[in-house]
Amino acid sequence: GLKDTLDSHLSFDSELCYELLVSEKCHRGNYVLFSENCVDSSFLFDCKNCSNCFLSSNLRNKKFVFKNQQLSQKDYERKLANLNLGSFSDFEKTKRSFFDEVVPVVIRKCFIGNKTFNSTGDHLFGCKNVLNSFLVWESEDSRYCVANLGLKDCYDAFESGFNCELQYECHACNRSYNTCFSSISYDNRNLRYSEICHNSSHCFGCIGLRNKQYCILNKQYTKEEYESLLPRIKQHMMDMPYIDQKGREYRYGEFFPAELSPFAYNETIAQEYFPLTKEEALSQGHAWRDPDTKDYVPTLLSDALPDHIRDVPDSITKEIIECKNAISSDASGRSADPHASACTTAFRIIPEELSFYKRMNLPLPRLCPNCRHYERLSQRNPLKLWHRTCMKEGCQNEFETSYAPDRKEIIYCEQCYQKEII
Repeated sequence: GLKDTLDSHLSFDSELCYELLVSEKCHRGNYVLFSENCVDSSFLFDCKNCSNCFLSSNLRNKKFVFKNQQLSQKDYERKLANLNLGSFSDFEKTKRSFFDEVVPVVIRKCFIGNKTFNSTGDHLFGCKNVLNSFLVWESEDSRYCVANLGLKDCYDAFESGFNCELQYECHACNRSYNTCFSSISYDNRNLRYSEICHNSSHCFGCIGLRNKQYCILNKQYTKEEYESLLPRIKQHMMDMPYIDQKGREYRYGEFFPAELSPFAYNETIAQEYFPLTKEEALSQGHAWRDPDTKDYVPTLLSDALPDHIRDVPDSITKEIIECKNAISSDASGRSADPHASACTTAFRIIPEELSFYKRMNLPLPRLCPNCRHYERLSQRNPLKLWHRTCMKEGCQNEFETSYAPDRKEIIYCEQCYQKEII
């Protein structure tokens, strides 16, 4: 878990941190990306087991490193003393230096993960024979899975885990066996087209059941009746498919049509992984929800915030602060940036948040939480793979990677990365 940590994503077991991204076991740090076991360190990328390091990358078991240069403790502390990170202008200058000078020269492994065998994807940990998958832990013999833990023989699973086996086209089905086309159901066996069913088995087209078996459309049947009806229902679904507004056919074997979702496309996590504009979403048959009309009026412009955190009065918690990225109301939702409509245009600073910034000597943010979130996600790779060759001179190893060929990062195969960094 996280403790006293703000604005972080996919990070664990850390305390007193700000802007963590895919990092774990860190203490007191800011802008720590893809790192672990780092203490009193900030603006790091791909560092492990480090303390008192700053503006650096690809470090292992280091202390007192500044801009990837080894210093004595005295010289390192002198460097830090010259920084004024409580000032927004100075903090932004350091942040730009990190993303413009440090991040571009990082040597990156073709995928993020470890203890992985015969697998392709990104963020794979303890996996065996897991292909075209992302954010998967302790799984085997699975494919096309995202955000899962503990899978075996599963395909097309999203946010499922904790000992799932033989799962197909499911969302958030935990501790399940032989479950297909279902969502948000736990401790089940032999489910099809069901949702929010727990501790049940042999159910078809059911919702909200507990401790049931041999049910179809929430109606109880005997085992014999269930086994007799099921083949007829499947054949009926094949003969008379559901046809959506775009003319797409859904027969038995497909997940629920997207147009049946109770949520609009831009209200779901799909907008984070596969961002679309309103026009694009509607053209693909998805629903879209326009931003609610904002009836509040900002009382303070972001440019008017005190530059240094020490000058911020406690009364700031009563202000409505305009987001620096505030966009004019756009009923169409059209924008060059698919995430632009997520801007809340204004935000507040709550007392606990202000206390954190003062304790960490961090300036107040100028962006609303949504804009900060999407800025953070811009550092994450897409859920897509490209075939590439190692960029280490003389190496011809090929691999699948989430780094597109037209990107400028330095990408090594796992073997070259291990030799160079570790």
